[in-house]
Amino acid sequence: MHKTAYVTDLKTLQTECSSNYLRLRRWVMDMDAGETREVPLAGEHARFGTLWIEVLEQAPYTTIARVSQTGVLDGFIDTPRMTVHLYHDANMAEVTDFQRQRHFQGRYRYPNPRMHQPDEKLQLNRFLGEWLQHGQAYGHAADLPEIR
Repeated sequence: MHKTAYVTDLKTLQTECSSNYLRLRRWVMDMDAGETREVPLAGEHARFGTLWIEVLEQAPYTTIARVSQTGVLDGFIDTPRMTVHLYHDANMAEVTDFQRQRHFQGRYRYPNPRMHQPDEKLQLNRFLGEWLQHGQAYGHAADLPEIR
């Protein structure tokens, strides 16, 4: 039995990156390089962490932001953290660094030394989308700008 190689689903990846651009743009559009937005995350009865969004670099066509989260498990697990490039001319946001790993390929042979999934890049960008949706649903930032 011959296994077929994974083929990058560019349409899905582009859709994910476009959606993430819209989600993340809302958080960073009024921020300058070096600024950080703190978004407390709370459910009905308790606070369960903080989403942090920091603008690392700002240029006319690109913004580089770091998205991270702190919470109740900080002493037990590595704080989730990713670097995201927002491309304003293309209206896309792409994860370029996750947990200090950089430059993800569109596809990987499997198995591989780092045990990346064949569609690792898509999964990371999908995770960013779910993370930002979670932040919008449970975040309570007083200084968050209105959606335009």
